[in-house]
Amino acid sequence: MTSAPTPGTRAFPPHPLRGVQASYVRQTSCPSDYAQVVADFEPWEEGVVFETADTASVKGWPADELASFHEGFIQGVREEPADLADRESGTAVAVAVVLQRIKVHEADSHPGAFRAAGRVAVRNALVQAYGPPPRPKRRRG
Repeated sequence: MTSAPTPGTRAFPPHPLRGVQASYVRQTSCPSDYAQVVADFEPWEEGVVFETADTASVKGWPADELASFHEGFIQGVREEPADLADRESGTAVAVAVVLQRIKVHEADSHPGAFRAAGRVAVRNALVQAYGPPPRPKRRRG
């Protein structure tokens, strides 16, 4: 289900984006972070809707711990479009995000790492949808 953006705005995402991958890995010292995700971004009604596919589980991991990783991912996905709307007026966020797969590390995965991976997933989806952001011009002087 999609609702058309108001004239003069662009919608995020403009079309379905399948298999958007994101990683947040920082393993240089303790504490470390590890989260890998694959998600689909679908045009939807205004706002952010979230769904977890059956494939977004890890064999042998407790359901409550996986749920906390999913919640971290959701939080990051919701934060990044809010920042996008603040940065770029004229972008209407109307997305359904389906978390397809996750990978975890037995010691270094935690909800905060999945929150960061959610933000990276949105950035990667934006690049897939619109191309890389323009680079600021360097001043010479």
